[in-house]
Amino acid sequence: MEVTVNGEARMLHRSRTVADFVNELELPAPTLLIEHNGTALHRSEWPATPLAEGDRIELLRVVAGG
Repeated sequence: MEVTVNGEARMLHRSRTVADFVNELELPAPTLLIEHNGTALHRSEWPATPLAEGDRIELLRVVAGG
């Protein structure tokens, strides 16, 4: 299925939920903020949030600094 990630089209082959998507990209979950179709998701919602053709995902990586 094709989804839009940070404004770019991307084909997903194995991901069926937001949690699957994070695992597929091998991203460190504790550093991510995710918006799915305009709604910010809490990490506990990722496994229960299904992905569908045409969905929009925004990924933000949180970094500490000073």
